[in-house]
Amino acid sequence: MTSPDRPRQDPYDDGSWPPLPPEDRWQPSQAGARPAHAGATYTAPPPTPPAPRAGSVPAPVVSPERPPEAPVVADAASPKPGRDRYLDLLRAVALVRVVFFHLFGWAWLTVLFPSMGVMFALAGSLMARSLARPAAGVIRGRLRRLLPPMWAFSLVVVPVMFALSWKPVREEGLWWFVKLGSYVLPLGSPPYPEENGSAGGWLETSWADQAAGPLWYIRAYLLFVLASPLLIKAFRRLPWVTLLAPVALTAVIGTGLVTVPGTFGEGLLDFAVFGSCWILGFAHHDGLLKEVPRYIAVSSATIVMGFGLWWASGHLTEEGWNLDEIPLAQATWSLGFCAVLLVYAPSWQKLPGRLAGWDGLVTLANNRAVTIYLWHNLLLIPAAHLVDELWAVPWFGDTFGTYIEESYEVLVLFAVWPLIGLAILAFGWVEDVAAKRRPRLWPSGPGRARKA
Repeated sequence: MTSPDRPRQDPYDDGSWPPLPPEDRWQPSQAGARPAHAGATYTAPPPTPPAPRAGSVPAPVVSPERPPEAPVVADAASPKPGRDRYLDLLRAVALVRVVFFHLFGWAWLTVLFPSMGVMFALAGSLMARSLARPAAGVIRGRLRRLLPPMWAFSLVVVPVMFALSWKPVREEGLWWFVKLGSYVLPLGSPPYPEENGSAGGWLETSWADQAAGPLWYIRAYLLFVLASPLLIKAFRRLPWVTLLAPVALTAVIGTGLVTVPGTFGEGLLDFAVFGSCWILGFAHHDGLLKEVPRYIAVSSATIVMGFGLWWASGHLTEEGWNLDEIPLAQATWSLGFCAVLLVYAPSWQKLPGRLAGWDGLVTLANNRAVTIYLWHNLLLIPAAHLVDELWAVPWFGDTFGTYIEESYEVLVLFAVWPLIGLAILAFGWVEDVAAKRRPRLWPSGPGRARKA
């Protein structure tokens, strides 16, 4: 186990992170009209006209030679709104990769698939679609969907910290109560004891660090949500400048050129490292990526990724090629990687071919993304203890002890998934309640919306 990874009503009960309201479902891509010259201001795609009511007659198509800028009225042959299963698949893969990294600690996984950048890019695309509605309502909806699962997590974790003899008031005084508010509204780093409990128990002394580690992602996501109304205005006025500005900021504060101390510095660095991925999601939604010739987009992304690897090669840490510890390499590699994924993004309403066999698990992962992310790192500890108990089984431990030791981490991997399943059953329903959906214990398939 290693330090944490720097990481609508619809047919699938909405699996976005966090879930979106019914009116915020995925639609087939609609690129807005934009002047061809570089740096020009362009407008967001026009909203899709509402479907005709039952019994009404669809508006006829006026002319097959409609100008490209004219909005297209959907007809009976147009695909119905639904989930973009390609994006859902990417999110599920990102979550699985995070679990693998936290267990095995393989630094090269951060290069193979930069999960956190991918998740921020997907969330940025969904946020751009939401902002077709008034920003205040969008932000309230995001907070309502993001915070309750975190509160459920905190209501379990924080009391256990106190039960295992955490006495922060003695160490930090009354100021600690203000810091504790980060478990309610994660604008700062939540406090936790460096050592808690006793060695040899089911929760090792570093368990609090393992539990609180993933909360940095919730903090970063919240900051992006709050900043998105301004970011998307800047993006639609100066798209390329806004897209690359976070990388430039990372080059300043992520390389030691300028140091910003404290919690504010931590949040600002996360914002800089993954800001371009979030804004890249805006570009994907607005169709900007489709306006760039594919060979230019891919070539540019490859150059950016090559720079990231070059920078990492000269700034390797004790963990080697762990890009989580090399901010500028993480920012550039993630940006280029996500750009390639989105440039080639198909619009799947169903998983094709053999991928269709994974549909249920992909749906479950998306419907319970916050729950899986919050609980997986903590659950690796009891999973390891379950494997340790194999040595105590009469005859089995003596006979297969060598094999248990050689395949220890693989056995932990097998043990942690049932525990994650139990966390989904115990706490996942909070995501449904937060999204105003009918609570379900195991949402691996289509579900009906809860009536208002």
